[in-house]
Amino acid sequence: CINCTLTILHDWNDEHCLKLLKNCYKSIPEDGKVIVVELMLPEVPNTSIESKSNFHFDVLMMIQRPDGKERTRHEFMTLATGAGFSGMSCERAIGNLWVMEFYK
Repeated sequence: CINCTLTILHDWNDEHCLKLLKNCYKSIPEDGKVIVVELMLPEVPNTSIESKSNFHFDVLMMIQRPDGKERTRHEFMTLATGAGFSGMSCERAIGNLWVMEFYK
């Protein structure tokens, strides 16, 4: 069984994301995983077109959803482990989207 969320976590603050992910963790089997597709900010800001685009999305999130934000890989890992997951793998999908697997 595979569960997938597509750009959902960026709508919420860390506390709410942890609540969502903990519920996902409880609902999957011992060998399960949750697939998350989100934009990912670079750990160190740079001037690439991709980074500028991601930061623009982050500003839009602040305007549209004051509790939402874009996150770095480290922030996603912190959410995953905070919800009980043992680890995370991450691959670029299309454009600025990344596919992350949170493992139980």
